[in-house]
Amino acid sequence: MLKWTQKLGMVVLLFALWEGLARSGVWTRHLFPGPLEVMQTLVAMVRDGRMGGATARSMGRLLRAYLMSVAIGVPLGLLIARTAFFRNAVKPVVMGLQALPSICWLPLALLWFGLNDSAILFVVVMGSVLGISIATEDAVNGLDPQLSRVARTLGVRGPRFYFGVLLPGALPGIVTGLKLGWSFAWRALLAGELLFVSGGLGQLLTMGRELMDVAQVMAVMLAIIFIGITVDRVLFQTVETRLRRRWGLTAPG
Repeated sequence: MLKWTQKLGMVVLLFALWEGLARSGVWTRHLFPGPLEVMQTLVAMVRDGRMGGATARSMGRLLRAYLMSVAIGVPLGLLIARTAFFRNAVKPVVMGLQALPSICWLPLALLWFGLNDSAILFVVVMGSVLGISIATEDAVNGLDPQLSRVARTLGVRGPRFYFGVLLPGALPGIVTGLKLGWSFAWRALLAGELLFVSGGLGQLLTMGRELMDVAQVMAVMLAIIFIGITVDRVLFQTVETRLRRRWGLTAPG
């Protein structure tokens, strides 16, 4: 109860500071609307269907790109952790590309794929797949060496070792990497949608800027924050907490 009270109190404080800054006159009300005006705009966008349609299109793109990132990133991380060639030759390339912001891929994506969903999907995949592979490698390397020794002693090798020992043991760390990859993918998606007509949340932000409708821009930003927190808390944190408890990494209850 105390934890939720503290969280609610912080939210109320932030909204109070927001309203106070809006009333201070540093910017005109048109350029810096208060929270009530922004919430009214958000409700209006939900009622007329703009917010729902844009969210559905953005989440559809995100899901497709994220599944591709997982399908590539997890096996790549396993290969880097377990194979000398990938560790020596591929890992430096992965680490180098990881330092490149995902939005830097957009000019190439537009030249290769044109102004369509494929360009955005490519940017999202490049923004998340490398982080997932690095996190997977760290999870596998952080596995207790005793497990591998026991498995070898018992004659557990090949697919039985990977699917019965290695992956289950590294699963909590892999899930943490998947959560990190999702956050990278979410940011890359919105950055890509901002730059051309895409029908998603990024386009709503662009339309608000072009119409000088700051309330719409802030309303979409609030929606993006809400969606991100919801996915993190409802999906990833729930799965991560249950896995860590089942693996004995945290106290039950």
